Amino acid sequence: MASLAVRAARSIVSKGARQLSTTSQLNHAKDDIMEKWAPEKFDKHFIDYLSRPEIDGWEVRKALTELHDFDVIPDPKVVEAALRACRRVNDYSLTIRFLEAIKIKCGGQKNRDVVYGYIIQQVKPVLDELGINTPEELGMDKPEFFIPQPEYWWEKKWYAIHFCTPTTTWTRRCSSTKRSLLSLL
Repeated sequence: MASLAVRAARSIVSKGARQLSTTSQLNHAKDDIMEKWAPEKFDKHFIDYLSRPEIDGWEVRKALTELHDFDVIPDPKVVEAALRACRRVNDYSLTIRFLEAIKIKCGGQKNRDVVYGYIIQQVKPVLDELGINTPEELGMDKPEFFIPQPEYWWEKKWYAIHFCTPTTTWTRRCSSTKRSLLSLL
């Protein structure tokens, strides 16, 4: 009974349906692999893409995600183009996340101080021109909601440094909580 159904289905398919190809030929040139591009071509690709006046928010996010997926720290010229594109689509949060991603890609603390510091130094005029603060200027490089746990018994100076920052709005509450925590130690 099953073979009869299979034969009937084959006859229907062979009469009226066209054959579909399930594989496609990839005719890419060797130059289409972005990882193998020269650094100048790689940077130019992203600068040109992000400098388009008609770019929208989705395309900016797509470009920044694609840039982040590569194992490179972007050149300051690419960072400037990205910041201008984020400003053009009025996406301030994306600029902050992009700067945070660059900082993370710089690696350990020693490299962050050197490489990330260099990038911020190079793009500082653009940041000032566009009115964009760095994550460090916003206080996002420090823990925001630190809840001390006395069972870990960290050093007293650690609590004083990291518990409350001057940017918190709960200054009175933080200082009284800090005093009570320091008295426990």
